[in-house]
Amino acid sequence: MTGATERTLFEAPPMGEQERMVEAILFASADPVTVAELQSRMPHGCDPAEALAYLRKRYEGRGVHLVRVGDAYAFRTAADLGYLMQKESTEVRKLSRAAIETLAIVAYHQPVTRTEIEEIRGVAVSRGTIDQLLELDWIRLGRRRMTPGRPVTFVVTEHFLDHFGLESARDLPGLKELRAAGLLDNRPLPGSMQKPDDEDEANTGQSELFEDE
Repeated sequence: MTGATERTLFEAPPMGEQERMVEAILFASADPVTVAELQSRMPHGCDPAEALAYLRKRYEGRGVHLVRVGDAYAFRTAADLGYLMQKESTEVRKLSRAAIETLAIVAYHQPVTRTEIEEIRGVAVSRGTIDQLLELDWIRLGRRRMTPGRPVTFVVTEHFLDHFGLESARDLPGLKELRAAGLLDNRPLPGSMQKPDDEDEANTGQSELFEDE
């Protein structure tokens, strides 16, 4: 009898119950949750990664979807139902042209140093522009380069990925998405950063923002 009791204490809950646990944690969290964080909250022996896979399928076609944001997971409103949330949405403050160009360079060339940003833009980048993007949590500090002076690099944040509904930086938006989000006006980007508006991204496999490297 004792042996049976011990097995019960240490056996993981059924997968259906694990799904419920993951679902509850994600709904209660204001920020995306990683598998490691789920593991630390759930009973011994649980497999949150497997529970996430089942839960993700369960929410396919529903009003909310379970999405991956970087290395974390969160529930988000289905993209085709976004128009229903317009009354509750807040107006997004537009970034300056310098800020959006800097953000675009970081997004598509990360990890990138300030010097490299200035080389691509062709003009100096003010500290205020970098500080603004850091304050908005669009970019963050990356690893230092193993070069003389060990300059710091910049990369986009999970907040940036979450805003555009991206799993990783490999799925970055183009000009149309940035303009639709209110972060970019209709003026063309300068020089080599601009591609023709009518060019088919599907044929190139590249974003509109930059020429092929």
